Amino acid sequence: MTTATQLDGDLAQVMDSMPYGMYIVGSRDGGNEANGMMADWVMQVSFHPRLLAVSFENDAHTLANIRSNGWFTVNFLPASEEGRKVAARFAQPYDGGKVRGRTVGEKAVVHHKMDGVPHAVAVHGAPVLTGAMAWLECQVNQFVPTGDHTLVIGEVMAGKLVNDSEPLSSTYTGWTYSG
Repeated sequence: MTTATQLDGDLAQVMDSMPYGMYIVGSRDGGNEANGMMADWVMQVSFHPRLLAVSFENDAHTLANIRSNGWFTVNFLPASEEGRKVAARFAQPYDGGKVRGRTVGEKAVVHHKMDGVPHAVAVHGAPVLTGAMAWLECQVNQFVPTGDHTLVIGEVMAGKLVNDSEPLSSTYTGWTYSG
């Protein structure tokens, strides 16, 4: 007989093995600071109009930025060592206190992840990474509360394929995300 604990362990293992794309979502806050965060829960949801969905933790700094100005970018990184290094830079949350178990000093750190990262700015202010293989600029269509996350549906208003290469994924990096 399978116990609830065994089932939870099996479900966690299955969820950890799901492959995801690794994207950098760009935003800009009210003070005009560019921000980027790694997101792997991203998908296209409509052809007409072109819509995509990104899932954000409800307390994500990027979600607050997007709520305030209604625009964001999705940067596709190449499946390469350079793409993995760029993604790793964005693995930290903006607010160091968001991660349980950190020391008092680590909790006080604010991660300005765009500092030193070469980028341009899309028409509506969100960053486009210079090393991205492709990017999309999206205007918010709707916010959908979904448990401990919020699904942001964005209409793709602009974008560019910079170079046609394999996109970075959790299969390439070996990283998992389970919330």
